[in-house]
Amino acid sequence: MRQYRTEKKEINELDKIICNKCGKEIKVIRGVAQEDFLEVNKRWGYFSNKDNQEDEFDLCEDCYDEFVASFKIKK
Repeated sequence: MRQYRTEKKEINELDKIICNKCGKEIKVIRGVAQEDFLEVNKRWGYFSNKDNQEDEFDLCEDCYDEFVASFKIKK
């Protein structure tokens, strides 16, 4: 989840990133994340049950590791 600081109507600077799974706040300084994270943005297609639905979320590295560890098929 992204939160932006709006100082002027036309300029949005990234203020903080919050992991959608655990709620951890990822520090942002001058619009730059201070640690890496997974950003997901998916617009579902016509052949799904979510036709044209758009999902967006962010995961911190720990939650990403936990998510990937749950895969039945590994790399």
